[in-house]
Amino acid sequence: MKKFFITHQNDLLLIGITLIAVILLLWLTKFTYGFIIKKLQTKFNPKSLKSLLRVKQILNTLWIIIGLGTMSFAFLNQETIDKVKDKMELIVYVGVVIILTILFAAAMQLFFSKQIQEKIREGEDSTNLQFLQYLGTIAVYFLGVLLIILAFPSLRTLAGTILGGAGILAVVIGIASQEALANLVSGIFIITFKPFKIGDIVKITEEMMGTVHDITLRHTVIQDFQNKMIVIPNAIINKERLINYDLSDNKVRQWVFIRISYDSDIDLAKKIMYEESMNHPFTIDNRTPLEKANKEPVVLVKVVELQESCVMLRAWVWTNNYADSFTLKCDLYESIKKRFDAEGIVMPFPHRMLVFKDEKDQESYKNPKYNDDSTSKD
Repeated sequence: MKKFFITHQNDLLLIGITLIAVILLLWLTKFTYGFIIKKLQTKFNPKSLKSLLRVKQILNTLWIIIGLGTMSFAFLNQETIDKVKDKMELIVYVGVVIILTILFAAAMQLFFSKQIQEKIREGEDSTNLQFLQYLGTIAVYFLGVLLIILAFPSLRTLAGTILGGAGILAVVIGIASQEALANLVSGIFIITFKPFKIGDIVKITEEMMGTVHDITLRHTVIQDFQNKMIVIPNAIINKERLINYDLSDNKVRQWVFIRISYDSDIDLAKKIMYEESMNHPFTIDNRTPLEKANKEPVVLVKVVELQESCVMLRAWVWTNNYADSFTLKCDLYESIKKRFDAEGIVMPFPHRMLVFKDEKDQESYKNPKYNDDSTSKD
């Protein structure tokens, strides 16, 4: 045994030192990661720091690979050691490029996230910054992939072809992924011409309505009022006719429709609708100076239609935004209904009159059991 240790003293020393170095590097990586996270998590969203965890995992993998490769030198001849060194250098290069790519992309995202938060605090539009964040992140990852390709001699020719034939590549990609490019171009049009921006309330159909949550390179995300995320490709939403409640003036004119019977007092019904509308806290005075000078009412209530079995009344009520208008409409339907019930205004509902040819049919209708018995006898 002693002879074995003396013979392989240098190899055992190499293995021991390498093992200690790997353990030390793993501990140092863990300590540095924890220290950086503590410093940054008070300033940034924890979700945006997940990339640092990936960097830590890649570093740990590199330390283990380098350690195993170094310890293998004790069992290999010089020619094989040279080959292993070349492979290790390539692995280290790829690992460093991946780490730098992730760090640059994370730094860019943190920078834009900070700028976006400042824009939001100041009440300004942050849509452009979010779109630039996506473009910048893709550019960084594309550069990282290109540098990794250049590290492999067999792939350098392919990389040169990609760079030299960018025009041909664009045509090929355009044919192969027309939908993806259409979404990208539509996203750029949306950001440039701004038919809507992040934070706007938009309505595409009755089912697709809500607040614009995000605009990416591929799609637009709308958060509806049930807190569901609706993902719509940019190429589709760019073609749709939509209503933007926040495009210019946020004020909304809400229509409140009420039907009353022909026997009810129209003037009293209009008075109740006016009073209930004026008493609601979300009602605002949106009259022009001329309308105020002419003493036009804040809330206009009119008979808009004489239907077959009722009189249709409509109140025009202004609110500051769409959310207030929806709440106001629900509240007014309830309060007006209660006032109508209290003051004798009838809101009609469908009636059906049955005419029987003889008493037997009438008795059969009133007494289904009699009808069943008579049928069974027949």
